This record gives sequence, C-alpha cells and structure tokens, in this order.
Amino acid sequence: MDFKNVIFMTDLDGTLLTDDKRILDKDMEAIRRFQDGGGLFTTATGRGYAMARRIVEDVLHLEIPSVLFNGAGVYDFKQGKFLWQCEIGEIARDYIRRLNALFPETLGFEVLHEQTVYVPFINQTEQEHLEMEQVTPDRRPLDEIPEGGWLKFVIAAEPSKLDEVQKAVERGGFEQTQWVRSAPHYFECLPKGVDKSRGFAELIRILGAEKRFSVAAGDYMNDTAMIQKADLGCAVASAQPSVKQAADLIVCDNNSGAVAEIIDYIEKI
Repeated sequence: MDFKNVIFMTDLDGTLLTDDKRILDKDMEAIRRFQDGGGLFTTATGRGYAMARRIVEDVLHLEIPSVLFNGAGVYDFKQGKFLWQCEIGEIARDYIRRLNALFPETLGFEVLHEQTVYVPFINQTEQEHLEMEQVTPDRRPLDEIPEGGWLKFVIAAEPSKLDEVQKAVERGGFEQTQWVRSAPHYFECLPKGVDKSRGFAELIRILGAEKRFSVAAGDYMNDTAMIQKADLGCAVASAQPSVKQAADLIVCDNNSGAVAEIIDYIEKI
C-alpha cells in the first residue's frame, strides 16, 4: 500500500516503547521511511503533556498532532497548543474525595491538567511513577487544585488494591465518567464517552484525513477501542489477551520492533 494513503497511530508504553522506555533504532528507521513516503504517523498515549513531551517532541519530532490523556486531548507540539480537548468536569473532585475516604492512605491520585500534573494524595506507586517519568508534580491539596482544565485523573496502586477499587467503582455511584485500566498499576477516570478511538477520530477530522486507511497499534485495555475502530488494528505479542482478540494483526513484542513490523506489513498490502 502506498504510504500516502495511510494514517498510523501507535500507543507508546508497551507498544512503541521498550520495557526500559526506549525506541529501537529499527522502529525509528521504519517510522522515518513511512513518513518520507507520505504516511501520517503519530501517537495515542495515556500520558498527559508533561509525560509525553520528551518522547513526542524531543525524540520522535512528530510533524502532526498527538492524542494525549487516553483520548481526552489532541495536542500539536509544533504549535504548542491543544487543537481539541474534553474536560472531565467538577464531578472528578468528588470522586477522588470519595475513593480516598474508602481507601484511606493507600491510593495515589494524579490529576492531569492541560500542562500540569497535580498530586493531591501520594503513595509509593505514584512516587515511583513520577520519578520514572522525570516529572515534578504540583503537590497541593485536592480542594486547592484549580477548577477547569481537568482532562482525567489516575489512581496509582498495587494491582491487587486497584482490583478492589475497580470493584467499588463498578458497584455504582461513579457513572458520570469513563473508567479504564491503562496498566496493572493504574486505573483511570476519563470524561464520559472518551477513549483513544475518540481522540483518533478527532485527529483524523482535524487533519482532513478521513479517506486515509487508518492503522492503530497497542497492548493494553485502554487501546482496545482504538484498535477496533481502525481499518487495521494491531496488537503486540506482549499485549493483554483481550487486546489480541480485538486485533486484526498480531506482531512481535514491544522489545523486538513491533512498529517496524507493522510498517513492513502495510507496505505489502
């Protein structure tokens, strides 16, 4: 297939990025070949601006906007501005307060604002996450976080504890938002009706790329909707079983050049 007819969006963590958060040379070479051939390449990540910037802007140097916040925002790093976003609303503050009361002093909470990471409650999992991503958060109390601009919040904890939190949410009282597990240690609250497929659709609209063949790749449950919506949905070999079931194509794992394999496949269609 001619790359000029394709738009390709990939997840970062667990898909394009290796387990130690690198992009393989073979993947970078394939991405550049795809772009040089006229293909539109970008990323869809659960990361917010602060955690995505050093990869999207400093390493990939993407020419087109990226989907951030698990679909709640489309951001153009070249222009330095949001082209589309969907806020979670003030109900999120109440949800954090209630969940913190149900699980006192055990959960870490990360409120992702447009370009700021607020952390009203912290635990070891959240501390390790911030250190790994080299992000300095704004550590202010929950009630002092400004209104407006909340695109999502993340609960960080050990997987067994998050299983308990997920069951509490599923019992009811938290229906005004969208919930998704984005990794074993993270449970996310998003605006109602928002996921990566929504962000991908908004990006395609912004670019006027509706006639292009769409490709999406991922590894975790927050990637499922995007994979299902794309013309070609791809899962890495290390993906969750449910994600593999949703995919049209399964390639090698994220440590072996999955994006390069997908681009090679596209070229042969």
